[in-house]
This record gives sequence, structure tokens and C-alpha cells, in this order.
Amino acid sequence: MIKHILFDLDSTLYSINLGLEDFFFSRVREYCSSYLGLSWEEIESIWKEAVKRCGTTLEWLRSEKGFTAIDDYLHYVHPEDEVDCIKPDSELRAFLESLPCPCSILTNSPGFHAQRVIKKLGIEGVFEQVIDIEINGFKGKPHASAFYRALNPLGLEPKEVLFVDDYPRYVNGYLEIGGPGVLIDENDVHKNWPYEKIRNIREITRFLA
Repeated sequence: MIKHILFDLDSTLYSINLGLEDFFFSRVREYCSSYLGLSWEEIESIWKEAVKRCGTTLEWLRSEKGFTAIDDYLHYVHPEDEVDCIKPDSELRAFLESLPCPCSILTNSPGFHAQRVIKKLGIEGVFEQVIDIEINGFKGKPHASAFYRALNPLGLEPKEVLFVDDYPRYVNGYLEIGGPGVLIDENDVHKNWPYEKIRNIREITRFLA
């Protein structure tokens, strides 16, 4: 029985078509190129493999490139105007409040970004907890430790918590610890995903019966 729902934040609680993810990754590319003194073309293939291995760009820079300017990185890739494209969503709030069990957020973004998004969407006070990358000691999804950081305060096992994310490898990380994970794929990009998939967040109700 599902007793709690754990949502990703970006491109999960709002549409990926807003373009915020593209904006974020353009800033990541700029920062990495500047820090490493190389063009993006020179480091792209290395970056792709590193993110698969490490989980996030920040974890790669910290663990393998001697990077320490964490606050500088986070504020560069998440400038104050980053969420200007997001509008309040009263229907989303009503849907989340109508769910038969409590909800939380697990994000690889910093806390200040999470609160910006939550405020812009108008869904303050809906979530029992918001676990961000800082709370996770900058070791986020898909590491098992990130999921347990969210689960342990709830006193719940993975099988009792439904996890919803738009990144296949993050959903797969949750499946690997024995939890029910659902991929949200709004534009049907991941056609070969072999597990549960939805196009709209409201479809999660079929997993709660």
C-alpha cells in the first residue's frame, strides 16, 4: 500500500515545455567551460559519462576536478530570474491536496531554487518535507542514500512510497532499492523505457488504488 508520494521538482511539478531545464543546462555548460578552461565541445563527452557515474555535474566537479566554490556554482546556474516563466497553478495545488496520502519533494537542486519554484507555482504548505541537494550533502539522486534521506524521517520503506521523476536513471535508482518508481515523460521521449510511465502528473492516481 502506498502511504506517501515522493515527487521530483523540476519538469515534474511543472511542464518541461516551459524551457527551464534548457536554461539551467545552458548555465551549467557555461560554468563548466569557464572553470575547466575548455570549450563545451571539448568536454561534452567527458561530462556525459561523468554525470552517469556521479549523478550530478556538481558531484563530478567536486569529486574529480578539485572544485570547492559550491555557492558560486549554485547561484550561477540558478539566477534570481530563473523561474520567471513559471506561473501559479491553482489546479496543481488542488490536485496535490486531493491526493489520499501526504507528499514530499526530493530534488537535486538547492533549497533556494526549490522554494522559488514552490512559491511561483503557489503550492506552499503542500509538502511534508522538501529534501534538496544541500540536505543530501551534495550527493543526490540516483544514489540510494539520497532516497533514504527522504524516507527515513517518514519511517517508511521504499515499497510504501511512490517516487515520480522525469529522469529515467533517477527512477531506475529508486526501483533498484525496491520502491515503486514512475517516469513522467510528457513528450514521450523515452520510448524504450521498460517500466511504468505517465505523460501527466495526474495519472499517478492509478498507482494509489
